[in-house]
Formats: sequence, structure tokens, C-alpha cells
Amino acid sequence: MIITLKVTLLYGLNAKHPWEGSLELEEDTTLDKLHDIIRRVVNFDDDHLYEFFIALTPTSRDQSCFDDENEKVYSTTIGSLFPLKNKRKLFYLFDYGDSWTFQIAKTRKKPFAAVDGVHYPRLLEEKGQKPEQYPGWDDDWEEE
Repeated sequence: MIITLKVTLLYGLNAKHPWEGSLELEEDTTLDKLHDIIRRVVNFDDDHLYEFFIALTPTSRDQSCFDDENEKVYSTTIGSLFPLKNKRKLFYLFDYGDSWTFQIAKTRKKPFAAVDGVHYPRLLEEKGQKPEQYPGWDDDWEEE
């Protein structure tokens, strides 16, 4: 089944503008794969550690963490997490130094069967301006 998620940028070192995107993906998508999907949607390099966590707020001390160290990102599917209990929310933290933090919510749209000819995952829509991971970085720069 296909589910729809809303991904909202909360903050990050260079987060200057609001951004959110709606994604359709298979509910058996692992958190590791979701990391890759979000990273590609916002055009971030895959050069930093990341984690997902469930908490009341992004700064709550009481968190259920899914990361590379405990390997839960490889076995936990997005469909297994929802609905979240006790007003908890799902967060995605990318790059512990720059603290790119996104909130991930399942929309009210009911899960549906994949549509023939449609490639999933897919970005349905986005609002705002995508964050820039390395503003001012010149990709053409070479050492002299």
C-alpha cells in the first residue's frame, strides 16, 4: 500500500526559509530508505550521520531512537510506526553538527494501492524554498 507523508523542515544551521514536501511511498519503506528519499528531495549530500526519533518535541529527552548504531533504521518500516501514540511525533535529524531537523507526519489520506505506471516514491508537492546544505560552496572549486 502507498501512504502519504508530509515532511516539514523545522530548523538547521542554514535554514533561512520554510519548506515542506508531500511524499507518496510504499508503507514497507525502511527508515534508511526514507533518509535517502528526503536527502534527495532536498538535494543534500549523503556525507553525515542521521537518525530518526519519536518524541513529543524535537528537543525532548524522552525519545525512541532509530539510528545506524542500533541498526533499527534498516529494519523499521514507516508503516509500522503510524499511528504514533500519546501525541508523539516522528523527527528526522540529519548532520549532528548542522542539526537539520524535519518533522514527518502521516497525512489523513488513506493508504491506497499503487497506481500502474506511477513510480514510487514520489514528491507530490512542495511549498517554500528548499534548504541549502552548503551555501556559498563552489562545486567547481579546485585546489591550486
